[in-house]
Amino acid sequence: MEIINLGNFAVNNFILPISNGYMLIDTGYENGYKIFHKNILKYNIKLENIKYIFLTHAHDDHAGFLNKILLENHKIKVIMHSNAKEELFRGQNSFNGGCTNKLALLFCKIMAFAGKKEHKFPIVEKNFENNFIFIESNEAKEIENNFSMKFIETIGHTNCSISLLWNNNLFCGDAAMNGLPSWNRITIWAENLNNYQLSWEKIIKLNPIKIYPGHGKPFRINDLIKYKSKIEKRKLYKLK
Repeated sequence: MEIINLGNFAVNNFILPISNGYMLIDTGYENGYKIFHKNILKYNIKLENIKYIFLTHAHDDHAGFLNKILLENHKIKVIMHSNAKEELFRGQNSFNGGCTNKLALLFCKIMAFAGKKEHKFPIVEKNFENNFIFIESNEAKEIENNFSMKFIETIGHTNCSISLLWNNNLFCGDAAMNGLPSWNRITIWAENLNNYQLSWEKIIKLNPIKIYPGHGKPFRINDLIKYKSKIEKRKLYKLK
């Protein structure tokens, strides 16, 4: 089955075919909605065909136009970690943790200089709470069974990070990255490096054929095996 990327150079938005429509992985930055809508039409996908959004975590580059989609289609269900709810209702990234390398710290400072310091995104309206499906719920387990998927908690980048295993492909959000300012596939921001390393170990045990990150091109599991020890040598550089 074809994996389509509806995103752009900054962030990936993968969409997966399921038996009753499609499942979208994340939503990108707020200003990415027009490109997203243009791209689904390009692939002859209607918004009403999207049945689920799998939210890997509640950051501005992954939940940016989530509220917009829900306003356009009230029936879409959002599969997420229960810890994501508070940040979706706040409409802002958590600033717990720090940058995982000095280049990432410089990148964050440049973004702040460019007016992106607050990392805010449109608040998800509270009336959409009924659209939320938490990965530990029975409803989530039914979806896993119906579509031969597995939802995995992969915290560390955030405390609400989750990944999706489908057809032995893993969609990991920012549990791993591919491209500057990250290196060694390690995310540029982590709330907890110990949890982050444990999540890599969990992914390695799953042994997916290919990993699809939220940023950068897909890569093989051997990369995580090769670079896992590098996490122990990282430290967090807090934003001042």
